[in-house]
Amino acid sequence: MMRIADLIAPGIAGIKPYEPGKPIEEVERELGPALPAGGVIKLASNENPLGPSPRAMEAIRAALPDVHRYPDGGNFFLRRALASAHADLGIREEEIAIGNGSNEILDLLVRTFCGPGDEVLAPAQTFVCYKLSAQARGATYVDVPRRAGFAYDLDAIARAAGPQTKIVFLANPDNPTGVYAPVDELRALMRRLPDHVILAVDEAYHDYAIADDYPDVLELRRERELVVAMRTFSKIYGLAGLRCGWAVAPSEIVHYLDRVRNPFNVSAVAQAAAVAALSDVEHVERSRRANREGMGIVTAELSRMGIAFVPSQANFLLIDVAPRDGREVFAALLERGVIVRPLGGYGMPHQLRVTIGTPDENRRFLGALASVMAAP
Repeated sequence: MMRIADLIAPGIAGIKPYEPGKPIEEVERELGPALPAGGVIKLASNENPLGPSPRAMEAIRAALPDVHRYPDGGNFFLRRALASAHADLGIREEEIAIGNGSNEILDLLVRTFCGPGDEVLAPAQTFVCYKLSAQARGATYVDVPRRAGFAYDLDAIARAAGPQTKIVFLANPDNPTGVYAPVDELRALMRRLPDHVILAVDEAYHDYAIADDYPDVLELRRERELVVAMRTFSKIYGLAGLRCGWAVAPSEIVHYLDRVRNPFNVSAVAQAAAVAALSDVEHVERSRRANREGMGIVTAELSRMGIAFVPSQANFLLIDVAPRDGREVFAALLERGVIVRPLGGYGMPHQLRVTIGTPDENRRFLGALASVMAAP
């Protein structure tokens, strides 16, 4: 009798599924009677603690009566709104791809351009979905080592790119480390990559970055033909549950991505919410300011506690609890009702990723961490 495993397409059997952050409801069930008085807080998935824009919520409510209709398969109004919002950069509607989260767009890039024998390059210990997409297509995934302190080594990436390389993924800022590629180094990489290589820059956390030399790929994309800038409504816009992302790329790339993507890939509710969220610049600024203030408080307290962390340009921190095992600290925090993200699967056994939350959530996390680290 034929085994199901024998029918699996090449590359699929070896994939280790993506491990999402634990949901609040699951932890509450697990804790049961031991649930802390303050309940459970989630600082594992880099969500906006302020939630969505009020304008987005109004748009969601207005869209609900029509959910029996299929959404606009061409995402017309969302493309137009994005082009209008970035008119100063000369972005045209036909240069905009819309996805079920930016995660779908990166997967579409791999599905469209890669197959067995092709290479996908990315820095080591970066967002795992680049690797998962490459493996699913039978492409070779190449981890490029970093420099000390998790800093990117863009020279090494440029040297690693060869005839079989189709895509270089670069998260900027990076997930899960929070580091970034400065503008001069990114420009140098753009010049040095072979002409046939697509540079896909994942800017999911773009709106949180404050470094003076942090680059905006929407401004740099004219300096190299094969550049794709990916962004999302999941982070600073607070719409992670609706799944809506977008990218700017040469119109011919967008054309081929549209051939591959599923019809009606973004719901009508998500499209309406995204258009409304895009217009609420005050909510974006409130979210950015809250993150900066929370980041300052959390990093100051971690320094006082003697816990190392990687300076971050995103809305989370990579902290080092060595010599303690990261999963043990993660489990102990769970018992105290605090969900963070262990990073053993990234080859970081002593590290955790922690989202910057509300002031109350940040205080709760810091108190729980201090308690865990003081325990024998």
